[in-house]
Amino acid sequence: MRRVLQILGTAALRSRIGIALVLVIVVLAVVGVARVFSGPEDVRTGAVGPVDTSTATSAAAPKEGDDGVVEPSPESSTALDPGPSLSPGARRPETVAEAFAGDWLDRTAKADAWYEALLINSTPTLAAKLKGVDPVVVPADRLTGPATVVPRGSGLVEVSYPVDSGTLLLRLVVGEGRWLVDGVDWERG
Repeated sequence: MRRVLQILGTAALRSRIGIALVLVIVVLAVVGVARVFSGPEDVRTGAVGPVDTSTATSAAAPKEGDDGVVEPSPESSTALDPGPSLSPGARRPETVAEAFAGDWLDRTAKADAWYEALLINSTPTLAAKLKGVDPVVVPADRLTGPATVVPRGSGLVEVSYPVDSGTLLLRLVVGEGRWLVDGVDWERG
């Protein structure tokens, strides 16, 4: 009887180890398949999925003791370094942002006319995202203050405007030899 219990105990231990190994293999297979189908991971931001590096530049890694918050210096908002890819006579980013913001806030325009007006100052990527949007859904009616321009790198700036319902945030990049709006966001005030 003792011999039978030893054999059963060993068999039970083997089956537990076997089950644990099978579970580990299943978990590793699921994680591997998920990574294959999710696309590459952007190690700069931790974002998973396709990464569009054609429209933005990454900032340098923060130094020790740096909290990562970028604050514009007084001279940075007046003396932007647009990078070497701007065409001579290209409009400044704040001028492009103001024109785009004025068109974006025109909620009374017909959808087609609104979209056409935004195309002038948009990247093709943003234009594709705005296709079919009804201007009625724009969450603001008017600008309520001046722009704040924050350089984020050579050829990349963020422009924010206070609006009647919060803050309009625009990301501008250098494309086609001029500044173009590549991202639109809004924060509730």
